[in-house]
Amino acid sequence: MKDVRPILRDLADEQQDLLSLIAPLDDAQWQLQTPAPGWTIAHQIAHLAYFDEAAAISIMDPQAFARIRAEADEDPFGFGEAVLVPLIALGATELMTRWKSCAQAFQSAASAADPSKRVDWFGPSMSLASKITARLMETWAHGQDVADALGVRREPTARLRHIALIAYKARPYSYLVRDLPVPEQEIFVELTSPTGESWRFGSPTATERITGSAEDFCLVLTRRRHVADSKLVATGEAATEWLSIGQAFAGDPGAGRSPGQFP
Repeated sequence: MKDVRPILRDLADEQQDLLSLIAPLDDAQWQLQTPAPGWTIAHQIAHLAYFDEAAAISIMDPQAFARIRAEADEDPFGFGEAVLVPLIALGATELMTRWKSCAQAFQSAASAADPSKRVDWFGPSMSLASKITARLMETWAHGQDVADALGVRREPTARLRHIALIAYKARPYSYLVRDLPVPEQEIFVELTSPTGESWRFGSPTATERITGSAEDFCLVLTRRRHVADSKLVATGEAATEWLSIGQAFAGDPGAGRSPGQFP
């Protein structure tokens, strides 16, 4: 049974890094446009607040979450936008406070849960450890949108390993969400960590492979960078295709980023 406490600590650290980025912002800066079309910094934090709370509900009250998911299934895109409206209306200070509260609610729910628990979500259900990792990935990815809006370069951390792993495991989902057949070819991924270590996923005997920095891999697989703006090297058709459509998150893949947007 996996000890989820180290992942929860890493999630808390990721949340604190983002909080440090947004806490000094004035009201006008909260309205800055991020690379996600139509989304301001306020939209990004509202999104995290809502889905951190939804994840806590899924852990604590699966039946209540089932009702939320049923509503979302009726209009997935419209739902994702509609739930942000009342949160954005709170204003910058109260929205930041609300996100902190929702993030803590998830921390508390995950800390108290049985580590063997399966957690329902808008995509496939997942283990508790994977759910915590998914919240870390979402915090990092939406934090990247905030950083891009502010023109800030964030220093990569060892927490990227969690994101790289969930991105690697989500490869089949990247095809299923597009109604595409999942390729049979295995892909070996070898990444250079922020401290120069080598992180490896998959079998080294696989002929299809991806190499590069962990940061580039996470940026591309969370669709925060187009692969053309990364230094990732793909060997083989399946590896090349995955980098063009891959996503580490559940739901609609969105438009992603354009080539040359972040040269």
